[in-house]
Amino acid sequence: MNHIILYQPEKPSNTGNIMRTAMATGSMLHIIGPLTYPLNDASLKRAGLDYQEKLQWRYYDSFETFLKVYPKAALICISRYAEKVHSDYNFSRVEEDYFLMFGSESSGLPDEIKLNPMNSLLRIPMVITARSLNLSNAVAIVIFEVLRQQKYRDLATIETIKGKDYLKKKKS
Repeated sequence: MNHIILYQPEKPSNTGNIMRTAMATGSMLHIIGPLTYPLNDASLKRAGLDYQEKLQWRYYDSFETFLKVYPKAALICISRYAEKVHSDYNFSRVEEDYFLMFGSESSGLPDEIKLNPMNSLLRIPMVITARSLNLSNAVAIVIFEVLRQQKYRDLATIETIKGKDYLKKKKS
């Protein structure tokens, strides 16, 4: 399974967008606090969290609490300080659990997480003058690279709600 981990996210709109991305990709979302906003905040709903009942997620009050639940998780940390590009990592082994960890909007991940030799450190390429991407965009970029390498296993690759011939019917 693919896991998205948010370390102390600061903006409810980003968290809401990431919740929707996690649901749409069949990923488990882990949110590590403390947070400065409630997880039932109205801005989460504005971000499109009308699928909340279909989302697999869990909140942890600290990183230590997360590690008690997943003591052997090999974290794949996304950081601008990494030297390896996210798309160079092999995510194709669908039988494995991938734990993708993203830091807060203003501070990123703590050094003790980034420097832990058990963790992998990956970056998203950007122009040299860019400090970072929006958190919800960064999550989407990485999780869809993971899914691309996994050949979009368990995801719909044709329209299933309105039917695969929906556009053909609209033309007639």
